[in-house]
Amino acid sequence: MAQRNAYAAYQNSKVLTASPAELTLMLYEGAIRFCNVAIASIDKGDVQVAHNNIMKAQRVIQELQATLDMKYPVAEDFNKVYNYLISRLMEANLEKNVEILEEVLKHMRTMRDTWKEVMQINAANKNHVS
Repeated sequence: MAQRNAYAAYQNSKVLTASPAELTLMLYEGAIRFCNVAIASIDKGDVQVAHNNIMKAQRVIQELQATLDMKYPVAEDFNKVYNYLISRLMEANLEKNVEILEEVLKHMRTMRDTWKEVMQINAANKNHVS
């Protein structure tokens, strides 16, 4: 129990001290993790755990959507992708469909990997400016 509380405190501290870019990366990682748990749960026949994790993934994507700054044209493109992913998650949840979850995972991993690259480029540019 004490170990679990220590881990929770560490995770809380990690979130509280993260930059906005790191928080976005954490959201992508969370959505990926929830989809993976949902897939494993469907494979085991545990539809309630699958449902709960698909809903968590949806909420994460909705949070990513809420952080979009619509003054940038690319935000509308992200908004469309997020809407698509949410609708696919809803469909996956209704059908408990692993193939749809795999599709969502593919998109989320691509977005996460692209975000990591952007973070690395920004970090490299900051180091060159200093």
